[in-house]
Amino acid sequence: MAVTDSGRERPVDPEATGAPLPVLFASSELGPWMKTGGLGDVTAALPRALALLGMEVRVLVPGYPELLDAFPRRRTVAVIAPFAGLPGASLSTARLAPRLSVLILECPTCFDRPGGPYVDARGEDWADNALRFGLLSRTAAVLASVESPLAWRPRVLHCNDWQTALAPAYLRYVLQPTAASVVTIHNLAFQGLFAAESLQPLGLPAHAFTFDGVEFYGQLSFLKAGLQCCDRITTVSPTYAEEIRGPELGCGLDGLLRFRARQLEGILNGIDTRTWNPARDLLLPARYSLRRLAGKQECRKALEHACGFDPDPASPILGMVSRLTRQKGVDLTLATVDALIARGVRIAVLGSGEQALEQAWRAAADLHPDRVSVRIGFDEGLAHLIEAGADVFLMPSRFEPCGLNQMYSLAYGTLPVVRSTGGLADTVVDCTPQTLADGTANGFCFVEPTPQDLYETVLRAVECWRDRATWCQIQRNGMAQDFSWSRAAGRYKALYQELVAT
Repeated sequence: MAVTDSGRERPVDPEATGAPLPVLFASSELGPWMKTGGLGDVTAALPRALALLGMEVRVLVPGYPELLDAFPRRRTVAVIAPFAGLPGASLSTARLAPRLSVLILECPTCFDRPGGPYVDARGEDWADNALRFGLLSRTAAVLASVESPLAWRPRVLHCNDWQTALAPAYLRYVLQPTAASVVTIHNLAFQGLFAAESLQPLGLPAHAFTFDGVEFYGQLSFLKAGLQCCDRITTVSPTYAEEIRGPELGCGLDGLLRFRARQLEGILNGIDTRTWNPARDLLLPARYSLRRLAGKQECRKALEHACGFDPDPASPILGMVSRLTRQKGVDLTLATVDALIARGVRIAVLGSGEQALEQAWRAAADLHPDRVSVRIGFDEGLAHLIEAGADVFLMPSRFEPCGLNQMYSLAYGTLPVVRSTGGLADTVVDCTPQTLADGTANGFCFVEPTPQDLYETVLRAVECWRDRATWCQIQRNGMAQDFSWSRAAGRYKALYQELVAT
């Protein structure tokens, strides 16, 4: 038997017998059917990449109506009995790909409702979110314990963000585990905080509500519980793994993360190159590649038309596809709009978010209809067109655990302007004489989250854009990079193997 970091015994590595390593990947989202951001994309792509590396992966997700509609031929494989204040549920399954299946947690009282996965139609958190995602977390834990109703038994339980992070706490305090546990932090700012009174209906014992348990400043924290109880912690980029160990971005958990630094690792996300590939992207009016860039000009013309801009090859287009929030720094861009327009640029924006920022962007578009285009909401086709047709992509985030759009932009030859934080710092290399000379320059970076720093960096990018030879060199640097999931999946496979062999 082997002993994990949390002191539990476990059999040795099953891959020593030649059998595929079984992994349970628990998440509250699964793209394209249910996603609010990067988590849904990760859940769609990483398990598939793991399966391609020979692992046997099951993805556990809630039974939202969208998931039930997507898999009408799913079959029921288990019943989950009520527990404490948690309702009963059933598990159904459907095949996604070789060695990859989805496990759908069906509980209509928890998941069959209008609105988003976490909020209602008015944008308010569902009042019973503790029970909804407590049920998801406990089900993940049951499947990773001796009480599992399935013949298939995972050796690794991989939880994602607060919605599934209570699972390692159930394994510590309630159940007898048969799997190692990993918790991935996609955004530390969202922690799943609930009243202390939630402990009893969730079925956790009173002695779990301690400083070194699930308690966090008098509340129950799903995420803190997972980070305290799991065997290994990952984040979605190496720089973010460093940043969250400090008070500025640690969100009150920096002390715990420093304490568990030896079990913490940043693994950069990848992108789905089946969906985000300009050479195969059927949502574009023309395809193009590193060696044949002509199609990008056709996409630029199509973007001008979609935005209501007059054709103008001498005026660069800045693109932004983002949640309209302060975290994403979209207010910094707003503060520079007039000055940038005076320097001859145009701006295409797609996104939704904080009402005040939505209104401010609409006002900017009304004031400059021939220079600013704003689409509130989400449009998959327009998102792809902006990535392909824009010259520069803006991501001035105050913090960014990983970010995907800057990698989409690099793949599409649309040079990103980013603030050097989190995954942006790990993927975008600022254009300087040195990085131009050594062939690593692929974008433009600034440090301070101020309108002035953003403005000056955009002007650097525009000046470079007017030098076509240099611009093409930087485009090719970015498009030649490999941001596929195979690299990240390989590191996760190694991590899983370390855990089961320890």
